Amino acid sequence: QFAGSGGGLVQSGDSLELTCVFAGFTSGRFAIAWLRATPGGGPEGIACIDTPGGGTWFSDSVKGRFSISRDSANDSVYLRMNNLTAADTANYYCGGGEDFHCSNNGIYGEGNFVAGGRETQVTVSS
Repeated sequence: QFAGSGGGLVQSGDSLELTCVFAGFTSGRFAIAWLRATPGGGPEGIACIDTPGGGTWFSDSVKGRFSISRDSANDSVYLRMNNLTAADTANYYCGGGEDFHCSNNGIYGEGNFVAGGRETQVTVSS
């Protein structure tokens, strides 16, 4: 279960922080990822953080502009987005999987990786 929030309408160059509240991960070893989708486009994974190691991964499209962090006490993952551009306009949502990990090489693991839940819309005006 996932619930994203924090989106909005901003101008190019602005910043936003999205929050993903999740539930259902009981093993203590899992990864949470942020994805986004645009009308007519497919889903794009953009960032990931794993527990307990804290490994991270970012897509080339957001690397250097976005950061990801976690609050284990509140089962939350945050996506800090800086220097937003019109290309970042999308519906953002989160997903995760038990025994998945994040590294510079991407997101990897076995088992089920589930994404969805409440999306949050980000619109960047140029």
